[in-house]
Amino acid sequence: MQAGPPFVRLNKDDAMVIVADLQEGLYQIVRDFDTVTYRNNMIAHSAIASLFSIPIVLTTSAETGPNGLLPKEISSMYPDAPFIRRNGEVDAWDNADFRAAVRAQNKSQIILAGITTDVCTEFLALSLRAEGYTVFANTEASGTFTERLAVDANGRMKDGGVILQGTFAIVMDLMRDWRNTPGSLQLLPWLDTYLPAYGYVARAHEAAVQNGTLLPGEEGL
Repeated sequence: MQAGPPFVRLNKDDAMVIVADLQEGLYQIVRDFDTVTYRNNMIAHSAIASLFSIPIVLTTSAETGPNGLLPKEISSMYPDAPFIRRNGEVDAWDNADFRAAVRAQNKSQIILAGITTDVCTEFLALSLRAEGYTVFANTEASGTFTERLAVDANGRMKDGGVILQGTFAIVMDLMRDWRNTPGSLQLLPWLDTYLPAYGYVARAHEAAVQNGTLLPGEEGL
């Protein structure tokens, strides 16, 4: 049997997170997610670095103007992380301080999200690919004006070698095994906060084990 393409896995010892322009003003132009879901997705993306104790670099674009500040839920997580406030560059990689901050982490894998998908995420992702980085674009944590723009941007990134994944796939690949550390002890409370659909699976199991009794007809199903 002929070998297929290699499966590129995330490695928590060689990975870092970038938060690119997930700003309060820009958040208001995102139309490819509902507002509550997208707010949670932005914060969840940012929280990946804390969960796995991996480096993070934060950057904003013209934050004193209408783009607005980084949400305090994100900035307060990482008071000591590199935070590059760009005043003109659209592509964050065009900023020398940002390039230096990323290179200083000495990681080859980058987990990225930004607003907008077709500018802040796409431009930076393709610039990073050109520099030789392996880029994982978090498709749930990048947002833009329309679903069509997101589809087109994700297509261009995929064609450029960017790996498209959602938050659950990213954290599962970083964890690799529920018995690891971080593992179930750390991941299940995190998922309960940021991915309640899975958190409630764990809650239902807890309730069944601690309080559950089988109804007639359930045994053996």
